[in-house]
Amino acid sequence: MSNAVNLYYLLGLPACLIIGIAYAWLLYGHTKQLNKHLRFLLATFRAIAVMLVLWLLFSPLIRQISYTLEKPILVIGQDNSISAGNAPSAFNKKKYESDLKTLTERLSRKFEVQVYNFSDSVKSGLDFNYPGKTSNAAHFIKTINNKYLNRNIGAVVLATDGIFNRGGNPIYDLNNLKAPVYTIALGDTIPKKDLLIANVNYNNLVYLDNEFIVEVQTEAYESKGENTKLSIFENGKQIQGQQIQLNSNAFTKSIAVKIKATKPGFHKYTLSLSKLENEASLKNNNQNIIIEVIDDRQKVLIAGAGPHPDIAALKQSITLNKHYDVNVVLNADLDTVKPANYGLVILYQLPSAGYNTANFNKKLKESKAPVWYITGAQSNFTLFNQEQQAVTLALSSSAILETFSNVNPAFSTFSLDENAKRTISQYDPLQIPRLKVILNTMADVAIQQRLGKSNTTIPQLFFTALNGKKTAYLIGEGLWRWRLSEAKSREEAKVFNQLMSQTVQYLSVKDDKRKFKVTPIKNAFDENESILLNAVLYNDSYHPVNAPEVNIQIQDEHKKTFNFSFSRLESAYQLNAGPLPGGNYSYTANTQLGSKKYSSTGAFYVNTLLAEYQQTIANHQLLYTISHQNNGKMYGPENLLQILNDLEQNEQIKTLSYEDRKFEELISFKWIFAIIITLLTLEWVLRKRNAEV
Repeated sequence: MSNAVNLYYLLGLPACLIIGIAYAWLLYGHTKQLNKHLRFLLATFRAIAVMLVLWLLFSPLIRQISYTLEKPILVIGQDNSISAGNAPSAFNKKKYESDLKTLTERLSRKFEVQVYNFSDSVKSGLDFNYPGKTSNAAHFIKTINNKYLNRNIGAVVLATDGIFNRGGNPIYDLNNLKAPVYTIALGDTIPKKDLLIANVNYNNLVYLDNEFIVEVQTEAYESKGENTKLSIFENGKQIQGQQIQLNSNAFTKSIAVKIKATKPGFHKYTLSLSKLENEASLKNNNQNIIIEVIDDRQKVLIAGAGPHPDIAALKQSITLNKHYDVNVVLNADLDTVKPANYGLVILYQLPSAGYNTANFNKKLKESKAPVWYITGAQSNFTLFNQEQQAVTLALSSSAILETFSNVNPAFSTFSLDENAKRTISQYDPLQIPRLKVILNTMADVAIQQRLGKSNTTIPQLFFTALNGKKTAYLIGEGLWRWRLSEAKSREEAKVFNQLMSQTVQYLSVKDDKRKFKVTPIKNAFDENESILLNAVLYNDSYHPVNAPEVNIQIQDEHKKTFNFSFSRLESAYQLNAGPLPGGNYSYTANTQLGSKKYSSTGAFYVNTLLAEYQQTIANHQLLYTISHQNNGKMYGPENLLQILNDLEQNEQIKTLSYEDRKFEELISFKWIFAIIITLLTLEWVLRKRNAEV
């Protein structure tokens, strides 16, 4: 460390000394009664004290320079995945473990050595058990990069087989370290007789009654001339099988399997290759996948007193979405229909002036199905006003009025782009008797009426949610004109179809009104992932609360149970159940709010990881490339101690010296105050003894 003071402050020091001497002379220059030597000593004490006080008033800064030495950091990373433990028969495992420990110990005498093992996670120290389900060297290098950012990383020693099945190629992250990389080539590069499912491509979400493709990539080594069979099992039952002839020693083939989704829910499919004689590993012959089959098709009922072009236009538009099953029922047939079987009921000009639908309307009320009312000249407005309370349509005259359409800019239930708004405003008019529209509840108005060129705020298409029941209203008939007017300038009525589809979708989507819900963050986890579940509990006002305790019981497919309690968040709950073995799991969560007990059930799947069995041939070429591009070398495990000599001879690996400069005010040094106090105290004591005080 070295210190320096600015020249400006040094020049001020003599001036302060002169002032101090002058002050001391004024104080002691005429004290003849004191001994000459004593008077000189007292004057000296006072002059120095005054000089120091005055100099501190200049706030002088002192520059401090310190030097810190940092040894090179050597990072040793050992691949702890299953494939890294697969070694040729000549491999001496005990010698390798001993040599790696010796290398670590001897390097520690000269360098700062940091040792890690990695697979699907990064941990400190060496571990020769090789339990890792995956190998993610890129994550390891990123961890090192972040932890030792701007530090003196001298070199990286990477002991691995070059099989990296997660995170991608680490070579790009190694370039950011700007340090030589030395690799120890583990594993076996000689192909063995083995048959495996290398990869499976599939869609994990399919729709009921649809066919879906599962693409299975099979590989075989040293098995030319033999045969195997690919079998597909659904929930333990074989559904397909296919013979495969292995016509080369490095065989690969992709097989597309077509499966039909016949039942909703989660389905476990097992893909299995029949084993070969003397096969190296059987674990990679099988792979499980989980596919969720959903039945999101909604049944839509269009009910009317008789045929009408609007009904045909509606059905044609709605059925463009294959997830809607539209049924049109007219007049007397309505008595046989059960509205409870439908996700949405569209009442076209019902109640009707010419047909009595009292029996159907009674069943409709009991079903609590969402309803879309479309009124027109044949509507019975008196019965209409009696059957619903959200809006009152007061008939002023039976004369037909034509009303054009404008999209309400404040509409927010679903989105319509500017092109759609412009197209709707250009539609032909709807027809309706002269009515006074009175809204009796809050409504979200999508389209407002335009009379000629005069814009109004009278609703034409709007939505309500009275008592939690979603309902739509269209005031006017002539939807077929809308569709036809758009089709004149386009090949299809795109905007009309979009408007009808979004209206039907909004009305038919069921709101989840459960007061207690527990859901996993996803339906399928890998076995090295933590199982996370979220829970929410609502009171009677549907405000989230988390005062009660929430317990959950998770059960695997062998009926083994795991009990947990949720942790509380701000207004909800969360559970981290940690990783679980592969298989199907179901859960039941319970809680109690006041006197009411609640439960929630569900399921999830944990996928068994087979990545370490799907590629077993070590990739030493990749390790050589990594070392070569990063100014290092590749070693076999039998001569890894040579790394010690190469590291010591590498002139790039040096101890760094960091210079730290900082300026500090002299007034912050307490020893200066101690000198001033000491001088003044000694002066006072001497004057006291000589009766000068």
